[in-house]
Amino acid sequence: MKETSIVYLDSVSKVYPTAQGEFFAARQVTLDVQAGEFFSILGSSGSGKTTTLRMIGGFEVPEYGQVWIGGEEVTELPPYQRNVHTVFQSYALFPHMTVAQNIAYPLTIAKFPRSEIQPRITEALKMFRIEGLGDRYPAQLSGGQQQRVALARALISRPKVLLLDEPLSALDAKIREEVRQELRDLQHQLNLTFIYVTHDQEEALALSDRIAVMHQGKVEQVGAPKDIYDRPASKFVAQFIGKANFLSGTVLSLAEGRAQVQIQGQVIEAAIANHTPQLQETVTLMIRPENIKLKDSASVPSENQIQNSIQNHIQGQITGMIYVGQTQEIQYQTPLGQLTVTQLGNAIAQPENTLSWNIEDCIIIQPE
Repeated sequence: MKETSIVYLDSVSKVYPTAQGEFFAARQVTLDVQAGEFFSILGSSGSGKTTTLRMIGGFEVPEYGQVWIGGEEVTELPPYQRNVHTVFQSYALFPHMTVAQNIAYPLTIAKFPRSEIQPRITEALKMFRIEGLGDRYPAQLSGGQQQRVALARALISRPKVLLLDEPLSALDAKIREEVRQELRDLQHQLNLTFIYVTHDQEEALALSDRIAVMHQGKVEQVGAPKDIYDRPASKFVAQFIGKANFLSGTVLSLAEGRAQVQIQGQVIEAAIANHTPQLQETVTLMIRPENIKLKDSASVPSENQIQNSIQNHIQGQITGMIYVGQTQEIQYQTPLGQLTVTQLGNAIAQPENTLSWNIEDCIIIQPE
């Protein structure tokens, strides 16, 4: 893995001394990033995601473990000796330099011939749609334009890996969405490796080939966006990525990747995903609100049909609704407990009181 991955972290840990003892900003982080991937590191503030990125970039040296880039061990090499570039949250543009000078800076300090620098500047200005801005200074640019200049500067020397630390967080929602799509298109076009740090779940899901979710300095799960969302490895991941209903019950039986679970006297079926439980174990089930379907009690199948159906069914009473634009969130009180249902549209035509969901959409997750 070390030799074939473009970036490989081998059980790296970053430790800071405190009055209370050692603090692990990152603890035994192992990641492997393949060439051409858009790889995101997702986590809340203090999760260790930026520390991990800084260890890849050479701005932090781990106390334990190794960092490999392009098949070479670079753990203690400074940033300028690694073939990676970093785009910081603050953009870090030089205020006294023009846009063209900012973009050219990596080539200038690398002593590229002037005859090669100018064509690359022209190409970068065109690629990032900032032609005509070459003579302006950063203070004369909008946030979106500054972001494009920072990206152009990072990519002009064509590094193996581009590291991005919350690069869109300073932009407003509309510009952020626009630049986000440009970023994904650019990564595809150039076939570069992007390692992208963010706290925004929607951003990570929309951009990434794979995501590493971090919590308290550790990697909770690595996987494709759909796998992370549909099959979270822990309750933390399930809560952090989107919204979810959680139910607690006791395992009654196990068979063929499924389990029967008793919850407050009711028996429902659930899929076994990342955690295989034992009989009589107390487990947590997760159901995404959009996977719960509604129907009126008049159309509820018979008990025999329910037993042969791939769905679970439960009666419920509406206790509240929240309108959130294209969807509405409906709160139901059920024999299993409180459940939230997400439905498209402005309003339900009538107060449906039967909730149903596919067994595969109700999964047993790893206990805390």
